[in-house]
Amino acid sequence: MSITAHLRDSVRLPGGRALVNGFALEHRGGRAPRALLHHGHELELYDLYEVFDGESAPAAVFPLPWPGWDRGVHSVGPDGEFAVFSGQRAVRAVGVGGETLWEYRHGCWGPEIGHPHSGDEQEVCRGLEHGSCRVSDDGRLVWAHVVLEPEEGAWQECWAVLDARDGRELARLPLDSAAAGSHQLSHPDGAHMGLCIGMGQDGILIHWARWDGVKLTSRDNQGTMDRILTDVHPAHPGFLTVEHYGTDLRLHALDGTVLAEREPEEADCWDYGCGFVDADTVIASTVESDEDPDLARHWLLDAATLAIRGTVTYPSGSVDSYVSPLGDGTWLTYDDGTETLNRWVVQ
Repeated sequence: MSITAHLRDSVRLPGGRALVNGFALEHRGGRAPRALLHHGHELELYDLYEVFDGESAPAAVFPLPWPGWDRGVHSVGPDGEFAVFSGQRAVRAVGVGGETLWEYRHGCWGPEIGHPHSGDEQEVCRGLEHGSCRVSDDGRLVWAHVVLEPEEGAWQECWAVLDARDGRELARLPLDSAAAGSHQLSHPDGAHMGLCIGMGQDGILIHWARWDGVKLTSRDNQGTMDRILTDVHPAHPGFLTVEHYGTDLRLHALDGTVLAEREPEEADCWDYGCGFVDADTVIASTVESDEDPDLARHWLLDAATLAIRGTVTYPSGSVDSYVSPLGDGTWLTYDDGTETLNRWVVQ
């Protein structure tokens, strides 16, 4: 079945590709979706609804604390007044004026254990490994995936819970991982945070945890081994994952229990990006598995069962972009040739 998409908004946004193929899109329950885009040595924050309404200026701009470090997944507080950067050897909170609010030092993500540093904080060690951080939706906590070196030659990844006011460590969860990178998603229940750790050929780990002000508790990885955490929705109890190589999509309960599963049709694998268009609809793509751009497909699925409702037809013809749903009934695609961000809806 073919389902026709209608163009709701369109705007030229250089760098906007990271919104559909990266971690630049930040959702916070009940708030407008936001874009966190790198521009030179700065991180720019945009309210996407305002961008589509014609506002070209960012809502806030934060200088990068380590201009030579181009990895790590960063986060901005819900009020837009501070950003938290995941660096190679520290997590740092920065205000809109560029002032350092606090810093949480940790071990080096560089792959050589115990390798020396010059003492220059701007030094970037070799390797692509990185962590991530995420400000909680209420702005009170910072969740940081970091490396600790408690003693010479030791190596321990952990998930640290920090006080967003001063960077003080409140708790930490030791992790059995050797990350290439990671990203985080806050659950719409306002309590849980999700962490997805990619370990290259060694697979993927997903953790859910919560801090109640006294105790840090985590859930096991039942049903989520070697799966990528992709999305949650405020009006839906579950979360979505994609198998490491794209062989299937799954809907899970918060404890990891598999509620629904769907293999791709007419393609070898799902792309890594999928999510909730709204509480009733999931969008997924098979762009990566189709060598011919004209055969690229976007699929709409039932959010409860993952049954396929149909493929998306665009008025402009084939759209070979990855997709990024906003959870409000619309989704994004990006045209690299024109640097245009498009927002679509089914009417």
